[in-house]
Amino acid sequence: MNISRIFPFFVMALLALQSIAQPKPKANSTLSTTDYVKSLKKITDVMVEDVTGPCAAARYYAYTTLAAWQVNALCEHNTSANQVLSQLRQYPQLGDLKIGESVVADFASIYTLLRMGEELLPSGYLLEKPKLELIQKAQLQLTPKAFAESKILADSVVKRFVKYALKDGYVKTSGYLRYTPINKPGYWQPTPPAYTEAYEPHWRTLRPFVLDSAAQFKPNPPVVYSADPKSEFYALTKEVYEASRNLTKDQLHIANFWDCNPFFLNQKGHISFGTKKISPGGHWMGITGIACTQKKLDLNKTIRTHALVAMTMADAFISCWDEKYRSNRIRPETVINQWIDPAWRAVLQTPPFPEYTSGHSVVSASVATVLTALVGDNFAYTDVVEVEFGVPAREFKSFKHAAQEAAISRLYGGIHFRDSIEDGGKQGENIGEYILKKLALK
Repeated sequence: MNISRIFPFFVMALLALQSIAQPKPKANSTLSTTDYVKSLKKITDVMVEDVTGPCAAARYYAYTTLAAWQVNALCEHNTSANQVLSQLRQYPQLGDLKIGESVVADFASIYTLLRMGEELLPSGYLLEKPKLELIQKAQLQLTPKAFAESKILADSVVKRFVKYALKDGYVKTSGYLRYTPINKPGYWQPTPPAYTEAYEPHWRTLRPFVLDSAAQFKPNPPVVYSADPKSEFYALTKEVYEASRNLTKDQLHIANFWDCNPFFLNQKGHISFGTKKISPGGHWMGITGIACTQKKLDLNKTIRTHALVAMTMADAFISCWDEKYRSNRIRPETVINQWIDPAWRAVLQTPPFPEYTSGHSVVSASVATVLTALVGDNFAYTDVVEVEFGVPAREFKSFKHAAQEAAISRLYGGIHFRDSIEDGGKQGENIGEYILKKLALK
């Protein structure tokens, strides 16, 4: 037998066997961090259209981004991500899900993000167009099998996450007794121009994602209310009044930049009309997108970063609202109108809920703490999130720099006292540090 003739056939057979033994590379589409950020912006746009309040917005961001991260982790068989997610309170069981061998992480993750928004948001139907555009793009790039398996997995996770969201206590809040303001000195009262009823007085009853309870990071009590001109509280009130009357151009810009009031009521004579804007959560989601893009994070890390930020933000609102309706403190506008100047109006429109602690201070500090750990300290960037609402961009040296500016903006805007701002910042930092430690992120 001529061995020289047999050898080439032997080599070819061996190579064929090796190709069968080795796992085939996964089919992939060309979706990127940019596609994810743009899809999340579509969800933000729907929230602006719906005039979604700050607490609800944070909740929606948390469930949409967490579901996207979970699908991404399942597709990528990411054990570390699954370990983090499994620590969340009452997290849904997903062990029985069938994950097809051809699933594509990038398409499945972004599709999940949009589907969750479609299911949860009041005007979620507005996400139908971007969802269909995503599907059309995927169908051009993926095999029918890869597309079908990715979509089946995503839809299965969405179904379970919607049930997960329905059990967090949010639905029950609409059935609680209507909140009645306490008619005593020092307690919160509705403020002009609309004298709107209290916003989300029962938000503290919602299930947190990581915190043990809403009261886990209860701040120090606020400065005691007093009408005595020599008291500490009166001094805090005078500070707000004087600051609002002597704002520099930059301080006014800071106040407006961090306003983040989803619905500003304009009054001109007998005519009233609303202006829709972004929420605090929407602003920080925008910052997260800027950071991920500037840092050139891949899609997997971008999805992870947004989910951790959104979850932190949601827990921070639960913690803050727990304190707001415990201390139930009066707003500067009410006090100043009673004691100092009946005609005075805050630079920003006073939001319809108690003053202590400052929501933007708590949320910004918590998110900045987490973003610093995930993206880096001294991360300089230009924040253009508010440009579409007519507010010029601002430059920041770090996330903590931005959080400090967001906090002090409430003093410039005339809607918070200094102790609320400073104690709120500490409360937020504690929340952020706890989440990083609990989830072993640092």
